[in-house]
Amino acid sequence: MIESKTIGFIGGGNMAEAIVKGLISGGVPSESIMISEPLPFRRNFLSSEYAAIVTDDNLDVARRSDIIVLAVKPQIAASVLSALEPVVSGANLIVSIMAGISTTYIENILAKGIHVVRAMPNTAALVRSAATAICAGRNADNVDMALARSVFEQTGVVIEVSEKQMDAVTGLSGSGPAYVCTFMEALSDAGVKNGLTREASLELALQTVLGTALMIRETGEHPALLREKVASPGGTTIAAIHELEKGGFRGIVMSAVDASCARARELSAAG
Repeated sequence: MIESKTIGFIGGGNMAEAIVKGLISGGVPSESIMISEPLPFRRNFLSSEYAAIVTDDNLDVARRSDIIVLAVKPQIAASVLSALEPVVSGANLIVSIMAGISTTYIENILAKGIHVVRAMPNTAALVRSAATAICAGRNADNVDMALARSVFEQTGVVIEVSEKQMDAVTGLSGSGPAYVCTFMEALSDAGVKNGLTREASLELALQTVLGTALMIRETGEHPALLREKVASPGGTTIAAIHELEKGGFRGIVMSAVDASCARARELSAAG
């Protein structure tokens, strides 16, 4: 569906790069991808790494793209959108990955009747294993949603949610890779503390997280049920889980997601 489309990125940061890499890995031609990026060293990297069309001109990218991906910091959304307004139209599909910026906010700045889809991917797009949620703006139709879905399906799993759920998505899966990396680092450090080499500890931590995630997906069982199968009576695992519970592990994780959701709402209000 997207093979015949030109996809332009306004912003060439880490998240944009992750999506670009996923698209190219999924078979989208690099010459169909345009990226606008203000930093010269970043433009040079993106051009050499992905052979995409790279420029520092947002308007040029917007004029030449069928699908325009807004991949800039939410703090500069207003200025970027205002500058794009003269060159976008209902013929474009606007896909925003800006945290906390609503479709209504984008629609109110850009041309009347503009088609907007909001998305929240995560950086696992770099290895085509992202979790992405998308929601439709008031003018986006089924074709627009199918186009947006086809973009992000090149980078992983896609689900559709309502706009009011997007802040929760930001807190859970958008920021989620950082939580998992923090957990893996702690797990690896604990292995080192107890006598493993750094290399062995990290490899074991990595495969444990990866294998557990795959096991949950393939069995379809709830994580609590799989945890019970590991925690045998009077064994080592239940002793460890007791320590996690004493430390408020689950409550801390939930509070971390809450904090990320709250920050997304602050960004939305500021926008």
